[in-house]
Amino acid sequence: MTDLLETSRWTGRIFSGGWIPGENGEIPSVEPATGAVLGHVGAASAADVHRATARAAQAQRAWAALPYQDRAAVLRRAGRLFEDHREEIETWLVRESGAVRAFAGVQTIEGGAEECHAAAALAAAPYGEVLRSHQDRFSFSRRLPVGVVGVISPFNAPVVLALRAVAPALALGNAVVLKPDPRTAVCGGVVLARIFEEAGLPEGLLHVLPGGADAGAAVVEAPQTRVIAFTGSTRAGKAIALAAARRLKRVHLELGGNSALIVLDDADLDLAASAGAFGTFHHAGQICMASGRHLVHASVAERYAELLAEHADKLAVGDPRGPVAVGPIIDAGQRDGIHRIVTDSIGAGARLLAGGTYEDLFYRPTVLADVPLSAPAYAGEVFGPVAPVVAFADLDEAARLAAGTEYGLSLGILTRDVAKGMALAERIPSGLAHINDQTVNDEATAPFGGVAESGTGARHGGTAANLEAFTEQQWVTVRGRPPRYPF
Repeated sequence: MTDLLETSRWTGRIFSGGWIPGENGEIPSVEPATGAVLGHVGAASAADVHRATARAAQAQRAWAALPYQDRAAVLRRAGRLFEDHREEIETWLVRESGAVRAFAGVQTIEGGAEECHAAAALAAAPYGEVLRSHQDRFSFSRRLPVGVVGVISPFNAPVVLALRAVAPALALGNAVVLKPDPRTAVCGGVVLARIFEEAGLPEGLLHVLPGGADAGAAVVEAPQTRVIAFTGSTRAGKAIALAAARRLKRVHLELGGNSALIVLDDADLDLAASAGAFGTFHHAGQICMASGRHLVHASVAERYAELLAEHADKLAVGDPRGPVAVGPIIDAGQRDGIHRIVTDSIGAGARLLAGGTYEDLFYRPTVLADVPLSAPAYAGEVFGPVAPVVAFADLDEAARLAAGTEYGLSLGILTRDVAKGMALAERIPSGLAHINDQTVNDEATAPFGGVAESGTGARHGGTAANLEAFTEQQWVTVRGRPPRYPF
């Protein structure tokens, strides 16, 4: 089997009607664990983006006119290619994004292959409904592709967070312009370009344009991009929403989170601490759904915090190519922000039970107890391996604390009483809710999205969400002959 990511094909290039140089030069791909430069990708300019969106609009019409099974066949081939090249793709994810092998595998198969297979099925989904009419005519609605979809994706899960928009948008007859985060431009950009190139996607339908803020702004501004799918920070998402609103464009925003994991007094504390450790420390906490706040019944809070600290102390941290549980933070700026949050929270009165130190970009899993509600580790999104533990007295206080945030992405509730957990979940605004599980969960077939400062609701996953996200609804009526009007 030939190498999917053989470097001579894409080094110093962007993918736009083939592999071509980008006007803004090159971007180095840097391994966060070692600082080694793994390669160079092309850097797209705003002009590159505008040319790409114009080409995409031209190519999209013929793609949309194809029988649905032809589009589905391309998506199925793409899914198989993720499976066939699993080891190669995972290696790039490990080295470029800092993911441990297990997280890289989830992205490649559950995020790559499964997203493509689910999108292939989406191409065959019913796309309209017959409507009642009081007039003598056949009335129905149908969904048509929007045209060109702009996708701006982040560094932390670069395959799945790009593909969950790219794959369904293509399956439904759209063209796509993708701007991946420049820090993961190979595993989050080149991988997708090469997969669909090998899968036989017609030229001009997918453009992969790594670049800076100017390229991202151009994706939003280009007149051909009618829908923008963005995953990233709340601050950046708001700026994109404002720019899109001025152009009357739809935006699908999956933004930050400060998700609560609630541990009730009847929970199995050993299982709860294990779930809590995974929810906060997996991928060094660089997951939007991470368990950012551990709300624990006062009767068991101290013991839970001790068990969580034991888990944290046992976790191996280091180069993700080795047998470790936690890899590096993506860059020094992100690491320094995490450490500042930890030290400021300790200064505010939080008690350090584990971690709080780092070496290079490797930050130790950290547990903070007795955290004041005003401390930054509790009040905002950390995006790092930090678990603040706060006690509550009763269910009313638990609900009030969990809902007392600007975010609303994910929620976990651990209890032996499932009915109690379900009732509690109904009181807490959240796009996702998991009873007897931690907060990090995602499937290609399930609707995904947050509310409030976490985004614009479920805009990814599942048939209904994807149809709503990447199509326009059109009303059509048909008469046997024109009526006679009194004019």
